[in-house]
Amino acid sequence: MSLFNALNTAVSGLNAQSHAFSDLSNNIANSQTVGYKSTGTSFSDYVTAQTKASLQGSSDSVAAVTTQNTEYQGSVTTSSNPLGMAISGRGFFSVLAPSGGTTAQGTTSFNTQNFYTRNGDFSQNSDGYLVNTSGYYLQGYQVQNGGSLSTNISPIQVSSNLSFQPTKSTSLTVSGVVGSTATTGVMTSTTATAYDSQGAAHNVTLNWQQSASDPLTWTVSNGNDYSNQTSVVFNTDGSLKSVGGTVGTNGTSAVFNYAGAPQNLSVKLGTIGGTSGVSLGTSSSASSSLVTTSDSVTSGNYTGLSVQKDGSIMASFDNGLSQLVAKVPLATFADPDSLSVQNGQAYTATSGSGGASLNAVGTNGAGSLATSSLESSTTDLTGDLTKLVVAQQAYGANTKVVSTSNQMLQTTLAMIQ
Repeated sequence: MSLFNALNTAVSGLNAQSHAFSDLSNNIANSQTVGYKSTGTSFSDYVTAQTKASLQGSSDSVAAVTTQNTEYQGSVTTSSNPLGMAISGRGFFSVLAPSGGTTAQGTTSFNTQNFYTRNGDFSQNSDGYLVNTSGYYLQGYQVQNGGSLSTNISPIQVSSNLSFQPTKSTSLTVSGVVGSTATTGVMTSTTATAYDSQGAAHNVTLNWQQSASDPLTWTVSNGNDYSNQTSVVFNTDGSLKSVGGTVGTNGTSAVFNYAGAPQNLSVKLGTIGGTSGVSLGTSSSASSSLVTTSDSVTSGNYTGLSVQKDGSIMASFDNGLSQLVAKVPLATFADPDSLSVQNGQAYTATSGSGGASLNAVGTNGAGSLATSSLESSTTDLTGDLTKLVVAQQAYGANTKVVSTSNQMLQTTLAMIQ
């Protein structure tokens, strides 16, 4: 190898070790950063076209390339943050960066570039968006009007004025006087509000028909379907005697099974032998005073958000209930180590990594989700400090080669003179 080749190799070695210094210092600086994936430096020799023939494979220069370790799993630690999430697997959170402006509607404007991150330290900002500590906005499938999940991914936003969606009705309770023991052939009806699984309100009507010959025998039927009916018989004191032809012992629940829209319902009429539910008055002046209510919870004030292990974002209310507002998918890539590194523990897709595939948590290798938890940095602090010392020694050795080559060149030039 000539003096000039030795000098060139030493200079390329200095550049390579400088590259290693940069990677190692970045790892050490981010040893406590949530979701940070450490980087390494790989070295290789290469031969220029000009010298390849004469050197026959001898090393002419040294190259250093940063290698990503995106698939390394950081340890999962418990967090006091109810919106903190840690992925155990190959998945990434899909996030967006704000553009710094607002839309015509006054909402936050976002860049069109999709980013991906393992930093799951999210919190809700003043506009209701879920934002991590690096300033990226979490994307997911939001619940639309009517209760179904959107098929399009977008930044998750939950208003502080979120309304409680009434729970699905499963039963109706009827109480009060339906008629009198002193009349026959009387007909009356009662209507209640029932809610379907999407929180939509529906009127449910029950028709009551007294026998034309027996004042103690009545028929209750579905207001939309007369064939859905049952008989209700009372005692002479106005208390319930039987429902549907079955005479139970005192205290037995009396139920009419309502079938049809908006859904099947259990209509509670009281108890056999009792008057706390449906009853008859014993005077000729007694008139219908039935009251029908559903078991739906219809009101509640929003108190905050939480995350479930399947990626469901749940809104909590002061009535003790919670409701789904969004669902978080996880993005996977054919080659995650080929992702392009961006600021704030984020990545963008490249031709080498392939496009993002959005998966439900726990499917297609995306991994599981730990809630109220965070993924620690994958940096090996002790190992990187050791490598830093080695890189420093290698850098010093290359400077010595440069110095020695320079002295030899100066000597050669002096001999020529």
